[in-house]
Amino acid sequence: MEVTEVKKMVCDAGKRLLSSGLVEGTWGNISARVDENTMVITPSGKNYADQTPDDMVVVNLADLTYEGELKPSTERGLHAEIYKERKNVNSVIHTHSLHGCTVAAARKEIPPILDDMVQIVGPSIRVADYAISGTKKLTKNVIKALKGRNGALLANHGTICVGRSIDEAFVTCQVLEKACRIFIDVQNIGGAAQINKVEAIAMHQYYLKKYSKRQSI
Repeated sequence: MEVTEVKKMVCDAGKRLLSSGLVEGTWGNISARVDENTMVITPSGKNYADQTPDDMVVVNLADLTYEGELKPSTERGLHAEIYKERKNVNSVIHTHSLHGCTVAAARKEIPPILDDMVQIVGPSIRVADYAISGTKKLTKNVIKALKGRNGALLANHGTICVGRSIDEAFVTCQVLEKACRIFIDVQNIGGAAQINKVEAIAMHQYYLKKYSKRQSI
């Protein structure tokens, strides 16, 4: 895709996240891969409601240098490493959604409790060990938590989701947030009954290799 098209997609996704309640103000960040060398990411410290496509920042994946006067998100290093580690990932979204943050603060891994969760996010939702934002340690922890998954929780921080497109990453954010909400709610009625782990893995692979290819992602 052309850079201008990717900038518009990232800007539009930020406004969608804001209207959906998955982020507030300037929190969180969104990126999309342009090619094997570059990505477009949201700027640091600017409200999603006020952002325009021209505000989106083009960043080099290798050395994190960037174009323009606006600074890219402080998490650009994390996004870049995900793209280098996961060649099929074309979008990364980090949110501070309410229920996601709640479970992240409790540092609770979510087992396979919902069909759509295991299909789209993965057979469980892991929690990346705590580290300060923008550090190499956080990046290392997140890469580990995302292994074999399209989403993870960041301990005492928020959530991160990936996708083969920006639309798929957005849907993954929504499904992860729903899974977190239900995980919290079912504690009041004795906890969730889990889907068999083997079946959960099989469902995730089916989604990735067959079902999702029928959809527009």
